[in-house]
Amino acid sequence: MSRTFSIIKPDATRRNLTGQINAVIEGAGLRIVAQRRIRMTREQAEQFYGVHKERPFFGELVAQMTSEPVVVQVLEGENAVPKYREIMGATNPENAAEGTIRKLFALNVGENSVHGSDSDENAAIEIAQFFSDDQIVG
Repeated sequence: MSRTFSIIKPDATRRNLTGQINAVIEGAGLRIVAQRRIRMTREQAEQFYGVHKERPFFGELVAQMTSEPVVVQVLEGENAVPKYREIMGATNPENAAEGTIRKLFALNVGENSVHGSDSDENAAIEIAQFFSDDQIVG
């Protein structure tokens, strides 16, 4: 068993899609072992997406992620990181496979409904940014 980190983004929480997205996650065999609805601060968003700081879309990304509440999650399952990336689908929903979260719910490449860790190492870092060990029920 391994863990990954997920964010249900503002475009999805604004449209009340948390339950439907969770159903896709659980239907694909991942367990939600921690979940909180939060309002991400500018500082949290800037730190979380710091890898993109020099990219032209950084300011827009931070603004989007702080515009509405998000749902941060810890997911658990076999090969959780690659499995969740498969469940999410391609970043651009036009290129996402049928049945993936982004194909089903994303509005566009910028409002693509979910974030997922891209490696086991980053999953551990991202989980630690939003959850303490005692908040995760595995």
